[in-house]
This record gives sequence, C-alpha cells and structure tokens, in this order.
Amino acid sequence: MSKPLELSFEFFPPKAPEAEEKMWLAIEQVAAFKPVFVSVTYGAGGTTRNYTHNIARDILKRAPALKVAAHLTCVGATRQEVDQIALTHWQAGIRHIVALRGDPPKGTLKYIPFEGGYAYATDLMRGLRNIGDFEISVAAFPEKHPESLSFEQDIEILKTKAEMGATRGITQYFFDNAFYLRLRDRALKANILMPVVAGIIPISNFASIKRFSAMCGTSIPAWVAEKFEGLDDNPHARDKAAIEFATGQCEKLMAEGVSKFHFYTMNRADLISGIFANLGVGKNPPQNSYTKELT
Repeated sequence: MSKPLELSFEFFPPKAPEAEEKMWLAIEQVAAFKPVFVSVTYGAGGTTRNYTHNIARDILKRAPALKVAAHLTCVGATRQEVDQIALTHWQAGIRHIVALRGDPPKGTLKYIPFEGGYAYATDLMRGLRNIGDFEISVAAFPEKHPESLSFEQDIEILKTKAEMGATRGITQYFFDNAFYLRLRDRALKANILMPVVAGIIPISNFASIKRFSAMCGTSIPAWVAEKFEGLDDNPHARDKAAIEFATGQCEKLMAEGVSKFHFYTMNRADLISGIFANLGVGKNPPQNSYTKELT
C-alpha cells in the first residue's frame, strides 16, 4: 500500500492586478488538497520583499487553515535588514521560512555576498534563530548546485543544514528521476534524517524553463525537449503534455516510495488540478479538460 502523500505548493508574487487574482484563485484551489504548507517566493535580489510578506500575511488572514512559509534570501540586504524582514514575518504570525542563499543579482554572473549581509543560507539560518523559533526549510540539489565543487560538497552542506535544525530539504526541480533518487539515497547514507522533498514543476512555458534550467543547473533530457519543443505556440497541447509528463514523473517516484512532493505551481492551479485528477489525489479532484479521462 502506498504512503499518504504530503504536498506543498509554491507561488510567486504577481506583477499585475489580474495576475494577482489568478494567484488567489490558484491558492484557493490547492487548499482543497490539504497541503502541509504553501510558500511565497522572494524576487531576485529581494525585489519583492514587501510584496512577499503582504501575500504571506494575507494568506494567513484569508485561509487560516493553510500554513504559510515565506521565502527569504541573503541577496541585496544587510543582516539588519534581513533580520527586520524576519521579525516582521514573526510579528505577523508567519512561523515558517524557506531560507535560501539566493541567486546572483540580475545582470551579474557570479554570486558575491552583499556587504554587511548574510553570506550563505547557513548564516541566514543562524540569524533566524536569533529572531524566533522558526520552522526552516532549505534547498537541496539533485544535480549539484552550479557553483559547488562536487555533488559530495552539496551533501555535506545539506547535512550541515539538517544538523542546524532544518525541517526539510526541498529540491530544485528535475526532469530525470534518477537524479532525485541518487540524492535521496546519498542523504540517507550520510545520515541526513530530515526529509528531502521532491520538487516538481509542470512545464507551463518551455522556452522559459530552458532559460532558467541553464542558469540553475537542471538538465533537460533530449526526449523531454523533443516532447515540448514548439508547443509554446499551442498552449492547449503544451498544457496537456505538461500534465501528462508531471503525472508520469510523480507516478514513477511514488513507485519508488516517494510520498513528499513540493510543486512549483507557477500560479497555475489548472495544471496542478489536472495532475492530481490523473493521480486520483483527493476525494473529489477538480475536473480539468486535460485529464486522462477526457483526452
């Protein structure tokens, strides 16, 4: 018998009012799947820091049954500024932080710690402990962080984060399950006891995914590229393929005993609903025109 699924969902602060309405609809829809938590991302270079806080705070107000996590990075701010953001979260009732180093600021190729700021996620974790007893989730990398010397170094860093009290590692998204399974098995071998949650992204825009994957070190297998190449001009076919691919990926992971999934939703609840309808998640999964039954 398969394990019960533990689900979490990531949303990003939208830039336009109509997009914000779409995001709230997506949050309401995924709430039906009773996630362990939902998270709100932090823009590159901290560009959405206030917006991230406001959305996380409003989720608490509008959907109090949902546990919410706010992303926080080391980029573009001093320790004092980051501490103040964390304190603002704590005072608003936000008790869960996704603590990340962050990507290099836009227009730069190499990460350089901000002067007077926290240098790395482990430093940020220490700072958070001085603010409050936050639940802390951290990043994990199935294919090695682009700036790491080796996959073994990544495992050592992940172990340090676990020993510092991180609740879970959330992986960068991946398309080849073998990378995730290698990470899971190596973490267990290294006696990393916190769960390493599989990060899944439905391919809602293949051109964007290719660009971002090149930056974050996620490989795209040739057969995946062949499946999605050219589909951005046909959104219906692309969304159908996205749901089918993510469904198959989750099914294969579940067959390997994986039960914890973090979905990078891209604020697209329709894709998530389609995947879960195919997987049979929920007593009354939302219907979607791309589900297996209707294709």
